[in-house]
Amino acid sequence: MSFDFLNSVSDFLISLLAILFAISIHEFGHAFVAHLNGDDTAKNAGRMTINPVNHIDPFGMIMMFLVHFGWAKPVPVNPYNFKNEKIGNLTVSFAGIFFNLISAIVFALINKYVPMVSIKAVTYSLVMYNIGFAAFNILPIPPLDGWNIIATFLPRETVNKIYEYSRYTTILFIVLIMTNAFSFILNPIYGFFYRIVMLFL
Repeated sequence: MSFDFLNSVSDFLISLLAILFAISIHEFGHAFVAHLNGDDTAKNAGRMTINPVNHIDPFGMIMMFLVHFGWAKPVPVNPYNFKNEKIGNLTVSFAGIFFNLISAIVFALINKYVPMVSIKAVTYSLVMYNIGFAAFNILPIPPLDGWNIIATFLPRETVNKIYEYSRYTTILFIVLIMTNAFSFILNPIYGFFYRIVMLFL
């Protein structure tokens, strides 16, 4: 068995671990903040957990491997249960991105101060994928978090009308990836979040 093969397997497993964590902490963030706002829909559905099995979307997982950006199954939320609907919608929409960035900061600090090379390989991957997941999800495209943040301030009729076209989102993502427009759009956002994380080091 060659050394290159072992390295490839190791890299794959590290990436898999990082992707599963980034997905799980993101969706846990949504569910937890929804719970804080008075809605236990996600909690009752078993989504207030960092167990990745409860969150994985197969196609979104594949995209994470291919382009370092992807998505999970949406966390079910009932905004009518929120103590304040607008504040609830806004904070829940921000929550996944926030939890990814906090995770990236924590793992960046571990990467800086833990001398073991094997640990650094894992923490570096965790930093990169958490930033990537945050950058992707802040895009203002339904049903991503960035769109949900904007939708908080729009009339309900407008939101419902735009949601009618959300079924074409996957096609849009594929076109963006194939034309390299995806990287053109996301790289500046990724770089911005990366600089935010580095401020804490």
